[in-house]
Amino acid sequence: MEGMDASHFTIAGMWAQMGYTAKVVVIILLAMSIWSVGFAIERFVRFFKAKRESLQVATGITPLLKSHKLEEAISFAKRRDFRNSHLARVLAAGLTEFQYENSLGDLPPDFDVVDSGKRAIERETLRTTAEMRKGLGNLATISATAPFVGLFGTVFGIITAFQGMALSGSGGIGAVSAGIAEALFTTALGLGVAIPSVWLYNHFMNKIERFHVEMSNASSELVDYFLKNRKS
Repeated sequence: MEGMDASHFTIAGMWAQMGYTAKVVVIILLAMSIWSVGFAIERFVRFFKAKRESLQVATGITPLLKSHKLEEAISFAKRRDFRNSHLARVLAAGLTEFQYENSLGDLPPDFDVVDSGKRAIERETLRTTAEMRKGLGNLATISATAPFVGLFGTVFGIITAFQGMALSGSGGIGAVSAGIAEALFTTALGLGVAIPSVWLYNHFMNKIERFHVEMSNASSELVDYFLKNRKS
Protein backbone atom coordinates (compact mmCIF):
# COMPACT_ATOMS: atom_id res chain seq x y z
CA MET A 1 0.00 0.00 0.00
CA GLU A 2 1.41 3.41 -0.85
CA GLY A 3 1.99 6.01 1.86
CA MET A 4 0.28 9.32 2.29
CA ASP A 5 1.88 12.64 1.39
CA ALA A 6 1.07 15.93 3.15
CA SER A 7 -1.86 16.68 0.82
CA HIS A 8 -3.55 13.48 1.97
CA PHE A 9 -3.66 14.53 5.64
CA THR A 10 -6.99 16.31 5.23
CA ILE A 11 -10.49 15.07 6.00
CA ALA A 12 -11.17 14.40 2.32
CA GLY A 13 -7.76 12.82 1.80
CA MET A 14 -8.06 10.49 4.79
CA TRP A 15 -11.60 9.57 3.75
CA ALA A 16 -10.36 8.59 0.30
CA GLN A 17 -7.62 6.40 1.83
CA MET A 18 -9.87 4.66 4.36
CA GLY A 19 -11.07 1.11 3.99
CA TYR A 20 -14.75 0.23 3.90
CA THR A 21 -14.82 -0.80 7.57
CA ALA A 22 -13.33 2.49 8.73
CA LYS A 23 -15.80 4.42 6.58
CA VAL A 24 -18.71 2.54 8.14
CA VAL A 25 -17.32 3.36 11.61
CA VAL A 26 -17.03 7.05 10.69
CA ILE A 27 -20.60 7.12 9.33
CA ILE A 28 -21.93 5.50 12.53
CA LEU A 29 -20.05 7.98 14.71
CA LEU A 30 -21.26 10.92 12.63
CA ALA A 31 -24.84 9.65 12.93
CA MET A 32 -24.39 9.42 16.71
CA SER A 33 -23.00 12.95 16.78
CA ILE A 34 -25.84 14.40 14.70
CA TRP A 35 -28.45 12.72 16.89
CA SER A 36 -26.73 13.97 20.07
CA VAL A 37 -26.57 17.55 18.80
CA GLY A 38 -30.21 17.50 17.66
CA PHE A 39 -31.37 15.99 20.95
CA ALA A 40 -29.31 18.49 22.98
CA ILE A 41 -30.79 21.45 21.12
CA GLU A 42 -34.33 20.12 21.64
CA ARG A 43 -33.72 19.54 25.37
CA PHE A 44 -32.09 22.95 25.89
CA VAL A 45 -35.12 24.65 24.32
CA ARG A 46 -37.57 22.42 26.21
CA PHE A 47 -35.95 22.99 29.60
CA PHE A 48 -35.57 26.72 29.02
CA LYS A 49 -39.30 27.00 28.30
CA ALA A 50 -40.10 24.79 31.31
CA LYS A 51 -38.13 27.04 33.64
CA ARG A 52 -39.56 30.28 32.23
CA GLU A 53 -43.18 29.08 32.15
CA SER A 54 -42.99 27.49 35.61
CA LEU A 55 -41.81 30.79 37.07
CA GLN A 56 -44.85 32.47 35.53
CA VAL A 57 -47.12 29.75 36.90
CA ALA A 58 -45.70 30.03 40.42
CA THR A 59 -46.12 33.81 40.43
CA GLY A 60 -49.61 33.75 38.93
CA ILE A 61 -51.26 30.87 40.77
CA THR A 62 -50.23 31.78 44.32
CA PRO A 63 -52.53 34.83 44.68
CA LEU A 64 -55.43 32.86 43.16
CA LEU A 65 -55.10 30.10 45.75
CA LYS A 66 -54.74 32.61 48.57
CA SER A 67 -58.01 34.17 47.40
CA HIS A 68 -59.60 30.68 47.25
CA LYS A 69 -60.28 31.07 43.51
CA LEU A 70 -59.92 27.36 42.76
CA GLU A 71 -61.66 27.39 39.37
CA GLU A 72 -59.51 30.28 38.15
CA ALA A 73 -56.37 28.62 39.48
CA ILE A 74 -57.13 25.41 37.56
CA SER A 75 -57.90 27.32 34.36
CA PHE A 76 -54.70 29.32 34.80
CA ALA A 77 -52.55 26.18 35.23
CA LYS A 78 -54.14 24.55 32.18
CA ARG A 79 -53.44 27.46 29.82
CA ARG A 80 -51.70 26.49 26.59
CA ASP A 81 -49.06 29.11 27.34
CA PHE A 82 -47.81 26.79 30.08
CA ARG A 83 -47.83 23.48 28.20
CA ASN A 84 -44.06 23.08 28.78
CA SER A 85 -44.24 23.89 32.48
CA HIS A 86 -43.68 21.00 34.86
CA LEU A 87 -45.23 22.96 37.73
CA ALA A 88 -48.37 23.72 35.72
CA ARG A 89 -48.95 20.03 35.00
CA VAL A 90 -48.49 18.96 38.61
CA LEU A 91 -50.60 21.78 40.06
CA ALA A 92 -53.38 21.31 37.51
CA ALA A 93 -53.58 17.57 38.21
CA GLY A 94 -53.69 18.02 41.98
CA LEU A 95 -56.15 20.91 41.98
CA THR A 96 -58.49 19.22 39.50
CA GLU A 97 -58.61 16.04 41.57
CA PHE A 98 -59.10 17.99 44.81
CA GLN A 99 -61.90 20.08 43.33
CA TYR A 100 -63.69 17.04 41.94
CA GLU A 101 -63.47 14.91 45.08
CA ASN A 102 -64.26 17.83 47.37
CA SER A 103 -67.42 18.59 45.43
CA LEU A 104 -68.88 15.10 45.90
CA GLY A 105 -71.35 14.80 48.72
CA ASP A 106 -71.67 11.03 49.09
CA LEU A 107 -68.08 9.97 49.73
CA PRO A 108 -67.38 6.95 51.97
CA PRO A 109 -66.52 7.85 55.56
CA ASP A 110 -62.96 6.51 55.23
CA PHE A 111 -62.26 8.39 51.96
CA ASP A 112 -59.57 11.07 52.28
CA VAL A 113 -59.80 13.87 49.72
CA VAL A 114 -56.27 15.02 50.54
CA ASP A 115 -54.80 11.57 49.87
CA SER A 116 -56.63 11.45 46.56
CA GLY A 117 -55.11 14.79 45.57
CA LYS A 118 -51.66 13.62 46.66
CA ARG A 119 -51.93 10.50 44.51
CA ALA A 120 -52.93 12.61 41.49
CA ILE A 121 -49.89 14.85 42.09
CA GLU A 122 -47.56 11.86 42.41
CA ARG A 123 -48.86 10.29 39.20
CA GLU A 124 -48.40 13.51 37.25
CA THR A 125 -44.93 14.04 38.75
CA LEU A 126 -43.88 10.57 37.60
CA ARG A 127 -45.29 11.14 34.10
CA THR A 128 -43.63 14.55 33.78
CA THR A 129 -40.26 13.26 35.01
CA ALA A 130 -40.45 10.31 32.60
CA GLU A 131 -41.12 12.68 29.69
CA MET A 132 -38.17 14.85 30.69
CA ARG A 133 -35.92 11.77 30.77
CA LYS A 134 -37.07 10.66 27.33
CA GLY A 135 -34.05 10.24 25.05
CA LEU A 136 -31.48 10.43 27.85
CA GLY A 137 -31.02 6.67 27.73
CA ASN A 138 -29.93 6.95 24.09
CA LEU A 139 -27.55 9.78 24.99
CA ALA A 140 -26.04 7.66 27.76
CA THR A 141 -25.64 4.75 25.33
CA ILE A 142 -23.85 6.99 22.83
CA SER A 143 -21.52 8.39 25.49
CA ALA A 144 -20.64 4.87 26.63
CA THR A 145 -20.28 3.15 23.24
CA ALA A 146 -18.79 5.85 20.98
CA PRO A 147 -15.19 5.28 22.24
CA PHE A 148 -15.53 1.56 21.56
CA VAL A 149 -16.93 2.18 18.08
CA GLY A 150 -13.91 4.42 17.47
CA LEU A 151 -11.66 1.71 18.89
CA PHE A 152 -13.19 -0.75 16.45
CA GLY A 153 -12.06 1.54 13.63
CA THR A 154 -8.67 1.87 15.32
CA VAL A 155 -8.15 -1.89 15.20
CA PHE A 156 -8.87 -1.99 11.48
CA GLY A 157 -6.58 0.99 10.95
CA ILE A 158 -3.74 -0.93 12.58
CA ILE A 159 -4.58 -3.92 10.40
CA THR A 160 -4.38 -1.62 7.37
CA ALA A 161 -0.96 -0.42 8.58
CA PHE A 162 0.34 -4.00 8.83
CA GLN A 163 -1.05 -4.75 5.40
CA GLY A 164 0.92 -1.76 4.08
CA MET A 165 4.06 -3.12 5.66
CA ALA A 166 3.45 -6.56 4.17
CA LEU A 167 2.85 -5.19 0.68
CA SER A 168 5.84 -2.88 0.72
CA GLY A 169 8.15 -5.34 2.39
CA SER A 170 9.40 -2.67 4.80
CA GLY A 171 8.37 -0.96 8.00
CA GLY A 172 8.97 2.60 6.85
CA ILE A 173 6.60 5.41 7.73
CA GLY A 174 5.37 5.64 4.17
CA ALA A 175 4.13 2.06 4.29
CA VAL A 176 2.15 2.44 7.51
CA SER A 177 1.06 6.10 7.36
CA ALA A 178 -2.33 5.39 5.77
CA GLY A 179 -3.30 2.81 8.39
CA ILE A 180 -2.01 4.85 11.32
CA ALA A 181 -3.87 7.95 10.12
CA GLU A 182 -7.05 5.90 9.75
CA ALA A 183 -6.65 4.45 13.25
CA LEU A 184 -5.98 7.81 14.91
CA PHE A 185 -8.82 9.52 13.04
CA THR A 186 -11.46 7.00 14.15
CA THR A 187 -10.11 7.08 17.71
CA ALA A 188 -10.29 10.87 17.84
CA LEU A 189 -13.77 10.88 16.30
CA GLY A 190 -15.04 8.34 18.84
CA LEU A 191 -13.74 10.45 21.72
CA GLY A 192 -15.08 13.61 20.09
CA VAL A 193 -18.57 12.11 20.07
CA ALA A 194 -18.39 10.54 23.54
CA ILE A 195 -17.01 13.42 25.62
CA PRO A 196 -19.72 16.02 24.76
CA SER A 197 -22.37 13.31 25.17
CA VAL A 198 -21.22 12.62 28.74
CA TRP A 199 -21.25 16.34 29.56
CA LEU A 200 -24.71 16.78 28.06
CA TYR A 201 -26.09 13.71 29.86
CA ASN A 202 -24.85 14.94 33.24
CA HIS A 203 -26.12 18.46 32.56
CA PHE A 204 -29.62 17.29 31.64
CA MET A 205 -29.78 14.90 34.60
CA ASN A 206 -28.91 17.76 36.95
CA LYS A 207 -31.61 19.91 35.32
CA ILE A 208 -34.21 17.17 35.74
CA GLU A 209 -33.20 16.71 39.37
CA ARG A 210 -33.74 20.44 40.02
CA PHE A 211 -37.12 20.30 38.25
CA HIS A 212 -38.06 17.32 40.41
CA VAL A 213 -37.20 19.25 43.56
CA GLU A 214 -39.36 22.15 42.34
CA MET A 215 -42.27 19.78 41.71
CA SER A 216 -41.83 18.22 45.15
CA ASN A 217 -41.82 21.63 46.85
CA ALA A 218 -44.91 22.74 44.91
CA SER A 219 -46.64 19.45 45.74
CA SER A 220 -45.90 19.88 49.44
CA GLU A 221 -47.33 23.40 49.43
CA LEU A 222 -50.38 22.20 47.51
CA VAL A 223 -51.03 19.43 50.03
CA ASP A 224 -50.93 22.05 52.79
CA TYR A 225 -53.56 23.97 50.82
CA PHE A 226 -55.69 20.80 50.57
CA LEU A 227 -55.48 20.23 54.32
CA LYS A 228 -56.61 23.77 55.07
CA ASN A 229 -59.45 23.83 52.54
CA ARG A 230 -60.89 20.34 52.47
CA LYS A 231 -64.56 19.92 53.20
CA SER A 232 -65.08 18.83 56.75
